[in-house]
Amino acid sequence: MVQPDQVRDAIRRALPDAAVEVEDLTGGGDHLQVKVVSAAFTGLNRVRQHQLVYGALRLELASEAIHALALQTSTP
Repeated sequence: MVQPDQVRDAIRRALPDAAVEVEDLTGGGDHLQVKVVSAAFTGLNRVRQHQLVYGALRLELASEAIHALALQTSTP
């Protein structure tokens, strides 16, 4: 289980300009919906944008603290 603030902070460490919204879909802290808006995504395809976010959350994903992640990314 991971807290929404931890997810937000991890993403912002990797993407300092990011606006991040985190929603716990089940109340258990392991099924999350995350929306990230960052200028760092400019010129990148959706797969590469998601890879940047997955990289920021690699420890949480590898440990299965995050079991499911619904991800939306966009530029400002």
